[in-house]
Amino acid sequence: MHPEKTVETALDQSRDVIAVQARLAAGDLKVSQSDCEILRRLAGQVADLAARPIEEEKRQLWYNHNALRPTRPLIFCDPENGWNEIITADQIECENLLARQWEMHLRKEIFWGSKMKDDYTIQPYFDIPYIHNEIGWGLKEIRIGGKDGGAYTWESPIKTEEDVEKLHYPEIQVNYEATEKLVEVAGQIFGDLLAIRTKTLWWWSLGMTRLLAELRGLQQIMYDMYDDPDLIHRIMTILRDGTMAMLDRLETEGLLGPNSDGTYVGSGGLGWTDELSPADADGKVCCANMWGFAESQETVGISPEMFAEFVFPYQQPILERFGLNCYGCCEPLDKRWHIVKQFPNLRRVSVSPWADKRKMAEQLEDKYIYSLKPNPIDLAMFSFDEDRIRAGIREALEITQNCCVEIIMKDNHTIGNDPQRVIRWVQIVREEIERG
Repeated sequence: MHPEKTVETALDQSRDVIAVQARLAAGDLKVSQSDCEILRRLAGQVADLAARPIEEEKRQLWYNHNALRPTRPLIFCDPENGWNEIITADQIECENLLARQWEMHLRKEIFWGSKMKDDYTIQPYFDIPYIHNEIGWGLKEIRIGGKDGGAYTWESPIKTEEDVEKLHYPEIQVNYEATEKLVEVAGQIFGDLLAIRTKTLWWWSLGMTRLLAELRGLQQIMYDMYDDPDLIHRIMTILRDGTMAMLDRLETEGLLGPNSDGTYVGSGGLGWTDELSPADADGKVCCANMWGFAESQETVGISPEMFAEFVFPYQQPILERFGLNCYGCCEPLDKRWHIVKQFPNLRRVSVSPWADKRKMAEQLEDKYIYSLKPNPIDLAMFSFDEDRIRAGIREALEITQNCCVEIIMKDNHTIGNDPQRVIRWVQIVREEIERG
């Protein structure tokens, strides 16, 4: 086993793909014949899976679901860090760093389509992200710990009012030459099997409060909301305006890609929709053509009134730019829903394991997507308790029978080193849905 394979796999799981590809673009892009044969074999399997009639059936389900038309509850399972326990380092056959990274991606698609069998759609594409610099704000936290995906704390850089002056809007520098090289290599390997697209997911969330906590400190921002609220407003103003400027740049430069296809959107769910045009008349993708997403998990401990003061007014103008929006992740929204529902074009709402499910069902009804997140501990415990999982899903389906429901398994740090758990979890959920 190559020791660097473990590193590569971990990078893929943390979705730090751009960092890997930037290194590759500056170095060895030569993929051996044997690596090409491995990649082509796997790409052929992905192409075959993507061509199955069931993929079109799943797409239509998502189209109807995302439009709030009646469907059965949809199922999506992304094991996240658990992928390291499904596709282990010793399964990776390629030698070249680039080839191993691409192999990992292909193997995930094959597992999704052939074994996990949720409602994730397999597509006949191979996406290459733009190679670009790390998008920074002028200041960055110093992380302490966190090795091998473990817990960490951090030292925040904003200690005084004067430190705020060191913040600047994010700057994006795209290496088009390196990007084109990667596209060329991908085309040579996959071109007759999978369509090559240049597509970058520039953000996961536009919520900004995680960045706020990293810059100032999570405990400190709680104090500041009482003792120095003007400082929080000042930082949030910079983060809001900087985010708006970044979106302007991405739109102007034509760097955005549509996410109204099978792209993962929000904190769970696929973006298939016929309500958003994939591009404007000039061919450019703008925010108005896309799903937007924000959350504020870091502020779970503040009152709804403080959320309305320190978070909502800064997220609102950002979400106003998007054609449809998702909101929320692990934070329970039942106590701040009266504020959250004011976000424009809101469609998908996260119902975390810590939310009041009945209250959320009463609030969302069939007017929003009820994005149910079962507790990921179900897949992490010493034993896999099928009866417990089944009872929880059955209760949730009873509570949400008048809602537009999707059931999303995510946030997994481990699946107990047992890939069968995700397969069986999907089966149990499907059985309970069919049970009616």
